[in-house]
Amino acid sequence: QNANKAVFIRLANGDIPEEIIQGMAELGGFGLSVPEEYGGFAAGGESDYLAMVVATEELARGSLGCGGSLITRPEILSRALVKGGTEEQKHEWLPKLASGEVMAAVAVTEPDFGSDVAGIKTRAVKDGDEYVINGSKTYITNGHRADAIVLVTKTDPDAGYDGFTLFLIPMDTPGVIREQKLQKMGMHASDTALLAFQDVRVPDTAILGEIGKGFYHIMWE
Repeated sequence: QNANKAVFIRLANGDIPEEIIQGMAELGGFGLSVPEEYGGFAAGGESDYLAMVVATEELARGSLGCGGSLITRPEILSRALVKGGTEEQKHEWLPKLASGEVMAAVAVTEPDFGSDVAGIKTRAVKDGDEYVINGSKTYITNGHRADAIVLVTKTDPDAGYDGFTLFLIPMDTPGVIREQKLQKMGMHASDTALLAFQDVRVPDTAILGEIGKGFYHIMWE
């Protein structure tokens, strides 16, 4: 009982104990949307998605912030990889997501436009075989904890909804800055961060899905 009390105190103070993450990994909680061939438990179909929903609901009985942070963000990256990732990306990331070795974040929201994808200003500019990314994101769940991030950028400012592209970027890439950890009124166990991207250089192999189709990809998610 004292051990459980200590865990809940840490959750309330904004820290997800490592034993919870390790326990979820051992139970296979991170591999519910990852196909078996990549180390997960998904056999295909709506049952996989429902399994993730049930797992999120059960985890949220103890902490809503914990449930939202630990399952739904890796879930979005897993589903995006399965649907539109290259085989190289799938083999590199899906086994690590399924095992809990890698935690993920999804960066859509910006200081000036909230979660309005159409208003995003973060730019990715083509430079040879690389893209140079500049911009900022806010209210990013798992922003301080994540090992990798799905970043929504604008690659063609004149193309409207066909001018957005997703990038899958390791968080230790030079120029990715984990700025302020935001203080919220509730859901303290959900790590929510302000992030900055300053001349972040990534290869074109970091593109997730199709160039210019990022708006449709993220709205599907």
